[in-house]
Amino acid sequence: MLNKVIEQSKVDHFAKWFERADNIVIVSHVSPDGDAIGSSLGLWHFMESQGKNANVIVPNAFPDFLKWMPGAKDILLYDRYKEFADKLIAEADVICCLDLNALSRIDNMADAVAASPARKILIDHHLNPADFCKITISYPEISSTSELVFRLICRMGYFEDISKKAAECIYTGMMTDTGGFTYNSNNRHIYFIISELLLKGIDKDEIYRKVYNTYSECRLRLMGYVLSNMKVYSDCHAALISLTKEEQDKFDYLKGDSEGFVNIPLSIKDVFFTCFLREDTERNIIKISLRSVGTFPVNKVAADFFNGGGHLNASGGEFTGTMEEAIVTFEKALKAYEPLLKVKS
Repeated sequence: MLNKVIEQSKVDHFAKWFERADNIVIVSHVSPDGDAIGSSLGLWHFMESQGKNANVIVPNAFPDFLKWMPGAKDILLYDRYKEFADKLIAEADVICCLDLNALSRIDNMADAVAASPARKILIDHHLNPADFCKITISYPEISSTSELVFRLICRMGYFEDISKKAAECIYTGMMTDTGGFTYNSNNRHIYFIISELLLKGIDKDEIYRKVYNTYSECRLRLMGYVLSNMKVYSDCHAALISLTKEEQDKFDYLKGDSEGFVNIPLSIKDVFFTCFLREDTERNIIKISLRSVGTFPVNKVAADFFNGGGHLNASGGEFTGTMEEAIVTFEKALKAYEPLLKVKS
C-alpha cells in the first residue's frame, strides 16, 4: 500500500477548488524537462477526463524526445503565444504551478501568474519553496513532481480515472527525474507506483526507448566530442565537461541534445561529483548541471557558487559570464569543498 505523504487538509482544500473550477491553467518551469512535461501532462489528462477546461503553458520549447508524449502538441509556449497565454492565465479559476519552487523559475510568465486572481497551488519537490501559492504541496524527499501528481490524484479518490495516457506521462516524469531510476529512487513506494501505472497499460520499456534511444547521429558525435575534452580532477574525485555555443553549432545542436551528459563521467571509477557547463545564448548565461553519488551535497555547491539549488545528488544553477570564468568558479568550488571531496563518498 502507498504511504500517505501529502497532508489531508491540503488534499481536501484542493479537492474543493477542483470541484468548483471550470478553467484551470497548469504552468511549469523554463526549459522544461521530463518531469516538468510529464507532471503537467499527467495532471492535464486527468483534468480533461473530469470535464475541466485545462491548458498547459510553459515558458519556452522543450526537447524533441518528449514530443511523443500524449498531449504534447497541445502545450502552449509562452514565448510564442504570449497574448493568448496571458488571457488564459488572467481568466483561470485555478493555476497549478508544477516542478518549480519560485516564480522566477517561470521566467517571463511570472508577472502574469502573480497578477492573476486565480487560486494558486504549488506542487513541487525542490528545496525552499517560495510563498506565492495558497496551497503549497512541497516534499523534497519525493523523487519527482510527477510522483506527487500521482499521489494527489489518488488521495482525491480518482485513481480509476487515471488514463493510460496520463499514466504514460507520469511514468516518463518519474523515470527522467531519477536518471532511469538510478538516483533519488531508493524508496520502495516508487516501485509500488510503477506497478500501479503498469496496471493502466503503459509499456515502460517502450517509453524508455522513446526518451533515451531516439537521438540523432549529431548527438552521439557531440557526446564523443564533449567527452574528449573532459577534465578529471582525480584528487577531488570530480569531473568537468563543457559546451560552448560555437561547439553546439558545429554539431547542429537541437534543444535536449545534451540531456544526460552530466551523468556520464560518474561511470569513471572513483569519480563521484560531476559538472556540466553549457552556454545558453537565448538567455545569455552558462547553464550549470551538477550530479553526485553518495553523500556529496551538490545542492549546496549550486547554492554557494551558481545561484541555484536542487537535490543532494542532482542540482543546477546559472552563471553570468564567460565559459572560462565559469570554469574558474567551478574550480573555486572544488577548493572550497576540498575536505569533503578528498574523502571518497
